[in-house]
Amino acid sequence: MTNPSLRPSITALKKANYANVPGHWVTDWLLYVLQKSPSFLITDGDYQLTESEQTQFEAGIAQMQSGTPLAYLTGKQAFWSLEFEVNEHTLIPRPDTEVLVERVLGWIDNHAQTDDTNNSPQRLLDLGTGSGCIAISLAHELQALAPSRWQVTAIDYSKPALEVAKRNAVLNDVTNIEFKQSDWFSVLNSSENSERAADKPVFDVIVSNPPYIVDNDEHLDKLKAEPLSALVAPDNGLRDIKQIVEQARDYLVRGGLLAIEHGYDQGELVHQIFTDFGYTQVETLQDYGGNDRVTWGVYA
Repeated sequence: MTNPSLRPSITALKKANYANVPGHWVTDWLLYVLQKSPSFLITDGDYQLTESEQTQFEAGIAQMQSGTPLAYLTGKQAFWSLEFEVNEHTLIPRPDTEVLVERVLGWIDNHAQTDDTNNSPQRLLDLGTGSGCIAISLAHELQALAPSRWQVTAIDYSKPALEVAKRNAVLNDVTNIEFKQSDWFSVLNSSENSERAADKPVFDVIVSNPPYIVDNDEHLDKLKAEPLSALVAPDNGLRDIKQIVEQARDYLVRGGLLAIEHGYDQGELVHQIFTDFGYTQVETLQDYGGNDRVTWGVYA
């Protein structure tokens, strides 16, 4: 048993330097271990960790130094106004992706029908949903904007990722959403969906954050804990984007919106892909850091 006098205090831990671990990760991990609010670190700096708290804290620091992200240790990540469960089967939601949610909601507010006197439903499709952060955030807002109007469909190839997404929908009290396992649009053409397929096009909005990183990207080493299949795409990172842009035309209503997240250096290329496949009002949008992040266009 460790001598209590040798156990570190909160102040000592905050001053320590942990190689390769961001300072805010250390603070957030400490709060998670202690199960305390941020104010506790200010008001109780002399608090000494118990033996079990010290063991858990040090084990987590070692894992983060080995490349495990904080979110995988805590099992959760904030996104938009919600909180999401994450694990090794899902990408960790990033703040830059919130611009996709924000701008799509703005487009819907300006273009889509929200009059509840019209019984015609409106549909939104999220391809490669992962943790469900995009689909669930949009569904959550649309549920409040126009109850019973919008139905969201979230698709992912990974069954474990879909299980996480389903739990996140329950966690965030989102009911206007369904989940399907599929390689992009394939499930929409299956026999069990033959009635829907016969009624194509069916979606007013399609969104996606597909794999778009090239396989030799220098940043991949920092993402090694996350599922590679959700990150990397052939053809200079553009294969899945090209497939989605081409095939989405078969599933969008006329005047419907397609919005895709991509790399900071792919804006011009993705803009051209949209244009080549006949989309109009094509625009590349910047994230909160001023980098090209989302390109969208309207199926005319």
